[in-house]
Amino acid sequence: MNVSLGRHLSSDHPRVLVVDGSKLVRRVIEQTLVASLPGVTVLQCETGVEALGHLGEGAIDFVTTALRLSDMDGIELARRIRESAPQAYMPIVVVSGDVQERLLERSLSDIITDYFDKSLGFQALAEFIRGYVRPTEATPGEVLYVEDSRVVALATRRMLEKHGLTVLHVVTVEEAIDMLETAQAMDRIGADLVLTDVNLKGELTGADLLDRIRRRLGYGKGQLPVIVMTGDDNPQKQAALLRAGANDLVEKPIDERLLLTKLLFQLRVSRHLRARLGTPA
Repeated sequence: MNVSLGRHLSSDHPRVLVVDGSKLVRRVIEQTLVASLPGVTVLQCETGVEALGHLGEGAIDFVTTALRLSDMDGIELARRIRESAPQAYMPIVVVSGDVQERLLERSLSDIITDYFDKSLGFQALAEFIRGYVRPTEATPGEVLYVEDSRVVALATRRMLEKHGLTVLHVVTVEEAIDMLETAQAMDRIGADLVLTDVNLKGELTGADLLDRIRRRLGYGKGQLPVIVMTGDDNPQKQAALLRAGANDLVEKPIDERLLLTKLLFQLRVSRHLRARLGTPA
């Protein structure tokens, strides 16, 4: 689903290309971005052809496109941007109300960097874009990390702690469930996010952990985000993890920037939703 991010742009004056057939949607996205990202320049485009015309005007830090445009499909626009863009790295994100369905069907092309579900709201979209164009901004939080390889765990833990995160590392799903159940008994969630491998020591897998979190503990995706790391590129198996309640997947070998971008975005959205609902951490 995702292409390698290569490098991140962290300009103080990012340029964001917003492609959507709705003038209202474009205006709301621009207003939200201007309020959330000082110095941002938003280039509004109604059509794919109009968007392509901006590529020669200077570097674009981020592209967001609807799936359906009047002159071409959003996937086709992304392909043409990849072929025409003068810069090596340009995140292209699909913003759609039915992107989850396409994700489950594994029908999003590899030319798309990521996806965003419109139902999360435009403020969450602004935080999403912030994570890409300004990835160095720290987002504090506690990550319950489930990994049975101590070598991998050490490297990943250092990576996350370098960005201001607190890492609670356990080796098995059983340990993770015990921690979450103990926290719930104390009227707490116990972590801000769960990062887990699929295949682990013990009888339970990452898929079992997802099932316990969503069904037994009753935490929705907004309350306790779960990112699953997997080395299996089988589309059916990946789709099953998403249906089971994973917020997102990161394929192995892990790209540090990709993992951090996804993880920090989920933390920001979850914090926003918890604050709105008054949910304890």
